[in-house]
Amino acid sequence: MTKQRIAIFASGSGSNAMNLIQYFKNHFSIEVGFVMSNRNTAPVLEKAKNAGVKTYSFSNKEVADADFLIALCQKENIDWVILAGYLRLIPAAFSAQFENRMINLHPSLLPNYGGKGMYGENVHKAVLANNEKETGITVHYVNAEFDKGRIIAQFRCEISKDETVSSLQEKIHQLEHNYLPKIVETEILA
Repeated sequence: MTKQRIAIFASGSGSNAMNLIQYFKNHFSIEVGFVMSNRNTAPVLEKAKNAGVKTYSFSNKEVADADFLIALCQKENIDWVILAGYLRLIPAAFSAQFENRMINLHPSLLPNYGGKGMYGENVHKAVLANNEKETGITVHYVNAEFDKGRIIAQFRCEISKDETVSSLQEKIHQLEHNYLPKIVETEILA
């Protein structure tokens, strides 16, 4: 049986990318084909390389070119694309090529706190500034707009009265690490 191959796109430290790499390391039907970043200094590249995964780094101009990304994924026989802390808008023709086969992780309960510029600490600061009682993560399919694709799953956590950006970020990381690999696996094997 041929394994389903995933590409992970990430822009930063890569904790979720590494979590996916570990989860699928000896999986019976899913494997990580490569990790790609739009930042050649992103720590995720070195971490993935150290884990034995092929890596690519491209300029923002290159990753804005749908044909370039499609050719890369075809060359690497990629079946699914997972965005794990990837901070660039996906070209419309590329998301169309991977319709219902491209998944994003977002650190809020969409549609709240989504869209351009809403990532990482920016989301957590906005959530706290609005005195929200709960927040969480959303795993969703990708379309041509930031954070507007069909929602696959959401997981929630309470916000305590003395919550800080740092403590909230830790709660969100726990949800991400606990649920993202399982949701990706479920969607791919469905």
